Amino acid sequence: MDFNMKKLASDAGIFFTRAVQFTEEKFGQAERTELDAHFENLLARADSTKNWTEKILRQTEVLLQPNPSARVEEFLYEKLDRKVPSRVTNGELLAQYMAEAASELGPTTPYGKTLIKVAEAEKRLGAAERDFIHTASINFLTPLRNFLEGDWKTISKERRLLQNRRLDLDACKARLKKAKAAEAKATTVPDFQETRPRNYILSASASALWNDEVDKAEQELRVAQTEFDRQAEVTRLLLEGISSTHVNHLRCLHEFVESQTTYYAQCYRHMLDLQKQLGRCPLGSPGSQAPQAAHPLLPLGQRPSPQAHSQGAIFPGTFVGTTEPASPPLSSTSPTTAAATMPVGPSVAGLAPPGEAALRLEEVTPPASGTRKARVLYDYEAADSSELALLADELITVYSLPGMDPDWLIGERGNKKGKVPVTYLELLS
Repeated sequence: MDFNMKKLASDAGIFFTRAVQFTEEKFGQAERTELDAHFENLLARADSTKNWTEKILRQTEVLLQPNPSARVEEFLYEKLDRKVPSRVTNGELLAQYMAEAASELGPTTPYGKTLIKVAEAEKRLGAAERDFIHTASINFLTPLRNFLEGDWKTISKERRLLQNRRLDLDACKARLKKAKAAEAKATTVPDFQETRPRNYILSASASALWNDEVDKAEQELRVAQTEFDRQAEVTRLLLEGISSTHVNHLRCLHEFVESQTTYYAQCYRHMLDLQKQLGRCPLGSPGSQAPQAAHPLLPLGQRPSPQAHSQGAIFPGTFVGTTEPASPPLSSTSPTTAAATMPVGPSVAGLAPPGEAALRLEEVTPPASGTRKARVLYDYEAADSSELALLADELITVYSLPGMDPDWLIGERGNKKGKVPVTYLELLS
């Protein structure tokens, strides 16, 4: 192997000089060239961007893939430049188990039918999760990784070169300072010495020798200063590019939020559809009634209590309390008397339990004792012609009928009427 011994010796000398300069700076025995305040701010902002980008990247990976073993596997595939194999999501796996259980326990039984319905919903949720993970990985994780593995490595490399140029510059300054001090001393105290071996004896003044050393040190200082200034400008341009990185990450963050919003909206829609389907499926046990109306995905404080259901079952046509218990009562009556008792109209065959005649809206008439106004809390899509579609914040007229499910009321809006779920309403006094 061919070694360039001169270059090797030169590199070793430069490394040794830098090491000495760095050590003396640490012990406060050598002067150091300081960067300007703007440059220091750029360095601090770049370091902060890098640190927070790493933290956000790691936590987003945990959010998208909570299984650490799966994350390690994906990391290895990525480093090996191989395609990551498709992995079944937890929702899809649950859907598979439910479908198999329904097939074994009986797909025609009420339990089997419900298992199939829930399995289909879980499968759709798993597919939505898969799409969200794929979209978030491309639009958010990939740009963050590209910054850390591309732009930041370039910045780090140029910063190391700038550090080396600064050490060289400070070493040249120290060498020049020592040469000038020795020259001044030699000028005041003449000192002659032999500088060549025997037979080639030449006498020269120490002042002349140190003068040459000063000229050489000044030349080296000018070269080191030029290289330092050039490297400082290159590094400054790269550090100022962090602003563009922030703009790019901001755009990626917006795309991540959009994909996450789409994912949760899909999950909400799938679960609402599932609740509506389960709300029409009778329980399989003898003597059981149809499940109560599917409630929206409300906070626990806004969901009807079991006591409210039981009271509604005992006193048909009554609606106890409001859907927002944290709100102050609209009247000065006590909590007991504040229970909103809906006017009861004549009974019709259309509101009989499941298995009897279907609801005939043309036969439904408001009660003679009057009706009540209600404000709609959430949008509601009518599942069939017997229900009334609702829009949030609109006002409708509501009343109850004898024998009617306590979780439903008759709502009227203009010439349209139909059943509406009480959990979507706030009764007004």
